Amino acid sequence: MSSEPPSPERPAAPPALVDRLPPTLKPLVEPVFRMLWLAWLAANMTMWMNDVAAAWLMTQLTDSVVMVALVSAASTAPVFLLGLPSGALADIVDRRRWFASTQLWVACVAVLLALLSLSGGLNAPLLLALTFVNGIGLAMRWPVFAAIVPDIVSRERLSGALALQALAMNLSRVIGPVVAGALLAAAGTAAVFVVNALLSLVAFAQILRWKSQPRTSALPGERFVGAMRVGLQHVRQSPRMKIVLLRVFLFFLQSSAITALMPLVARRLGSGAGGFTLLVSSMGVGAIVAALTVPSLRDRVPRDRIVAIGTLVISIMAAVVAWAPSLWIAATAVWVAGIAWISTANTLTVSAQFTLPNWVRARGMSIYQMALMGGAASGSALWGQVAGWTDVPTALLSAALAGPLLALLTRRLRLDAHQDDDLRPAPPVEVPAPVIPLEPQEGPVMVTVEYLIEPAQAEAFHAVMQETRRARLRQGALSWGLFRDTAQPGRYIEYFLDESWVEHQRRLERFTAGDVELRQRRAAFHKGSESPRVQRYIAETLDSA
Repeated sequence: MSSEPPSPERPAAPPALVDRLPPTLKPLVEPVFRMLWLAWLAANMTMWMNDVAAAWLMTQLTDSVVMVALVSAASTAPVFLLGLPSGALADIVDRRRWFASTQLWVACVAVLLALLSLSGGLNAPLLLALTFVNGIGLAMRWPVFAAIVPDIVSRERLSGALALQALAMNLSRVIGPVVAGALLAAAGTAAVFVVNALLSLVAFAQILRWKSQPRTSALPGERFVGAMRVGLQHVRQSPRMKIVLLRVFLFFLQSSAITALMPLVARRLGSGAGGFTLLVSSMGVGAIVAALTVPSLRDRVPRDRIVAIGTLVISIMAAVVAWAPSLWIAATAVWVAGIAWISTANTLTVSAQFTLPNWVRARGMSIYQMALMGGAASGSALWGQVAGWTDVPTALLSAALAGPLLALLTRRLRLDAHQDDDLRPAPPVEVPAPVIPLEPQEGPVMVTVEYLIEPAQAEAFHAVMQETRRARLRQGALSWGLFRDTAQPGRYIEYFLDESWVEHQRRLERFTAGDVELRQRRAAFHKGSESPRVQRYIAETLDSA
């Protein structure tokens, strides 16, 4: 990961000034990140303005508790359904164009909502459908921005950049609802949708100003379906990523009760649009406070402890909101919940980012976002249904009890059990030129590697080869196996299959410094002065009899 040079129009800040900045704010001195961060802030303001207006309008269009809760589910469910295709596209096409296209989608939906609202053509089912369509734009937008951030800031500033990414979302959580609430009170929901459309177009124009550095490779681009397969396979073969995915799903499943039921909490306490806005803004303010302190906190407190404490605090605050006799007590509890929410979510996000190499980052983060939004959407539907069967306080208390229970069940799934991998790109392995003519898509390709080791070292060798299996599959290999010779003790043959000749070359381009270190550990077991013997075979097509 490297930072782009400062643009000549926007020189970098003096080093002395940079040193005095808190870690969270240092990435803002990098011009490209600052410009895209402002676009991200504007884009998220439109998201919150739309969600606030849609949630409040739904309470006016229908008396159904489930329909109100489904507004939150409709905005998050598309991320669960479409996140991986979006992540695959973000990894195989130009990320600048894809980012701009996703924002244009959101802007078009915002314009349509504004026109329908002005004409009085919105009803409950149509509002829910357009909320879902807007969520499709969010599903397409988030993975590409998550993949862009590590490309435009240095590794030592990545944690601060991710905190700023969360800060933008939570500044927008404050500013967006405040603006939306003021417009709701003064001019109605139509005005909110009109301003939302204008801001969406401004964010689109800002993204177009970014001049990205194109990724270069002599190989043709990945195919869409193959890119999704490799993304899923990479995550499936990463023990740490699987832990992160489960933890973030369960956390948002439980914590979504507060956000999904917030309009109903405001109505139960006898408040109108202003009270709902206060609750949403309070959570955002708490999240802002946490976003400014999380990077330095994470240096002193283990990640697992932050997640455990955050889950417990969210549970306690959900219980307080359930029993709150006044709006201000509920707002204070929601503020504390916002601190716990962003501390936990940012810690899990950093763990995911540090687990993914650049070539698969958008796909990996899209799967992460699918788990996050899948948990949020499932939780919104679940707690909304519980509220429909019983009442809002009972649903919040049920969510409060679920938090400690889920933390207890996942206590052995530790984020700190796995060290951060060294994901710096490594020079690709040189492949001898084939002496037979090959087309790029010919395949599959079988690679064999012969090892001669001391039989007494077999157990240690097996452990390293288990890591090797996961590494080969993470890079995109179709299958992998290890065989031992029945006639010569200590002789092993490793084999793995790549989909085609071009995919074999592409896999070799994906080597990281961690993969090089693993290769050295394998080679250390090999006896003799020469390296392990590597051979490559191409599948032969036979005519059917």
